[in-house]
Amino acid sequence: MRPELVLFDCDGVLVDSERLTVAVEARVLTTLGWAMTEDEVVRRWMGRTGSAQVAEVAERLGPEVAERYDAESTAQVHRAFATELTEVDGISTLVDRLEEAGVPFCVASSGTHTRMETTLGITGLDMRFRGRIFSATEVAHGKPAPDLFLHAAARMGVAPAGCVVIEDSPFGVRAGVAAGMRVLGYGGGLAAADALAEAGAEVFGHMSEVPALLGL
Repeated sequence: MRPELVLFDCDGVLVDSERLTVAVEARVLTTLGWAMTEDEVVRRWMGRTGSAQVAEVAERLGPEVAERYDAESTAQVHRAFATELTEVDGISTLVDRLEEAGVPFCVASSGTHTRMETTLGITGLDMRFRGRIFSATEVAHGKPAPDLFLHAAARMGVAPAGCVVIEDSPFGVRAGVAAGMRVLGYGGGLAAADALAEAGAEVFGHMSEVPALLGL
């Protein structure tokens, strides 16, 4: 059960950013003419790249509106992060446990490096992952394709079979499964636990449960 490498998603797993982001995106899209609920944002885009989302907005509302959406939502999200962003409950303790056990870990996120520098920096987690942060911008295809997880594992020198992925979205879970990795699905976020399980994850509710799941 003990892994050779743990790969963390960032948004919703390390930092509690999804709640803030989803609220902003639903509000801005509705204002721009595409009536959108927070639940629909979660189903459509949580776990995918920002560029994939903007491309769909462009198809629906046109490229000019999509560009405006990207700028307005990004600005509002960053303002929310500056005052409200926190780490996911229990994540620092889990990282401490991995370090004590000598289990390597890294980040493999759909977010850009700039976004992760912001979110991990605000929460003080940046130093815990320095030099081990991988973005979907580094690969040809983002989640749910396996490219990012395979890329991160290769850079860390670990075969997929020795890896455990911790994800909070069905898209991310599917990417980990496609990469041939064991996937733990964090059910304490926005995605429904049954959706994570259906995608192939072993679902847990709090980060304090992870050490036992990893055999630590």
